[in-house]
Amino acid sequence: MGRILCAWSPTWAIDNWRRRNPSATSPEASPAIQRPFALVEQVRGTRRLAAVSLQAAQLGLYPGQKATDAMAVVPQLALADAQPEADAEALVALVDWCVRFSPAVAVDGSDGLFLDIAGVDHLWGDEAQMMADLRARLAANDLMFRCAVADTAGAAWALAHFGQDGVIAPAGEQAELLRPLPPAALRLDPDAAAQIERLGIRRLGQLMDLPRAPLAKRFGVGVVTRLDQALGQGHEALSFRRPPTPWITGLTFVEPISAPEDMVRVAQDATIKLAARLEREGQGARRFELTYHRVDGKNLGVGVGLAIAGRDAARIAKLFAPKLEALDPGFGVESATLAAYEVEPIGGRQTRLDAARTIAPEDGLAPLIDRLANRLGKERVFRAVPVESHVPELAVRPARPLNPAHGRTPGWDPETPRPVRLFRRPEPLDGVIALTPDDPPNQFRWRGRTHRVRRAEGPERIAEEWWKADIEDISVGHVRDYYRVEDQDGGRFWLFRSGLYKAGHPARWWLHGLFG
Repeated sequence: MGRILCAWSPTWAIDNWRRRNPSATSPEASPAIQRPFALVEQVRGTRRLAAVSLQAAQLGLYPGQKATDAMAVVPQLALADAQPEADAEALVALVDWCVRFSPAVAVDGSDGLFLDIAGVDHLWGDEAQMMADLRARLAANDLMFRCAVADTAGAAWALAHFGQDGVIAPAGEQAELLRPLPPAALRLDPDAAAQIERLGIRRLGQLMDLPRAPLAKRFGVGVVTRLDQALGQGHEALSFRRPPTPWITGLTFVEPISAPEDMVRVAQDATIKLAARLEREGQGARRFELTYHRVDGKNLGVGVGLAIAGRDAARIAKLFAPKLEALDPGFGVESATLAAYEVEPIGGRQTRLDAARTIAPEDGLAPLIDRLANRLGKERVFRAVPVESHVPELAVRPARPLNPAHGRTPGWDPETPRPVRLFRRPEPLDGVIALTPDDPPNQFRWRGRTHRVRRAEGPERIAEEWWKADIEDISVGHVRDYYRVEDQDGGRFWLFRSGLYKAGHPARWWLHGLFG
């Protein structure tokens, strides 16, 4: 069962404006910090309130109200222009900052967050201590948030917005806490929520007691869907910035660290801690992400990948070490988290009887591939596997270096061999002498050197795969006649003439690959 922490700031835009404009809100520069305050935006030619401070809300002002009406009600109201783009960027930055609490964090609207905390709250002791730490850190940055924890995103949202601040719903028991909340707690359209309340339904408990079929018929399927999502009877997909994973561990330091050797030691300790847990569960992972959390709120992240799933702490920490040199700890790092992704079951290590004659992948090739992939980039280290296609450029695809082949793997036709080295792009040839229309060349010049052909095979005609739906431009100019030729020095080449032969038009020749 999942556990979701919803954090919502009713004054997100106001708090962020004040953080961006500290001099404008200081008591010495302006009394705006002590006066009722609101942000305004232009809506269809009318200036309306986009956000209001707590003081302004207590005086009856609300978002969407005309600025002129608000000034008439509260003459001392201080106004400033809203900056929704800056607020959105700040919320995304907050999502990245929250990785210290959970690797799976999602944006909720324009002023809230969802954190998937299943399996990570034990790093703080329990959910209450985790929430308290989150709230304390936000408050230290002048950000006011209401928080709640429940089994579902819908229930956590309802409790954070309409329930008691800081409430934690016991697993499987959020229904009773939702009953006294108003219908708007289901994240309904305001008009739909108002219509439900006009009919005398003021509490979610009344909606829960109604039969679902008449409820859907009267108020729409959306109301039933939201109710089921809140109660855990319907699925709701959240868009996390990072994929959720329960495989996470963390380290917190008494004093901030910044020395390179301390950063390396932290990577080793975190890796040992997570690897031990993976071993207890019989699991291994293909990717690990280590994040250092600086005292100024910025996160420093590095990641490493493995060719095959593993949990060797020493090997993983060794892959992290070269990447830590580029990290700037600033004024110090106060904590670190390590998460594992692409986790899958793996067996324990067992000594092979023929180990003296055969090297296992995890002992031989895999460590080399891991070092190359993490230094050069995983997209640059791969193995080519054949694909069902007679077009040379489409006959192979990259695959993970050590992944076993699945299903039937097509093989090469021995009657039409392909070169060992296939060029990324065919290279043009000049000085070609050949009898037309079908004979191979007698000589050609490539990269400034003339080659005289001693033996040749062909032609092998290759055209586009016209039967595929994504091929739109079918032309005889795309037809190729391939030849396998050997020059006077024994060099073997794979070359072709593009297009069909036309009298009076010079043929164009290209070199596409080399044999051996």
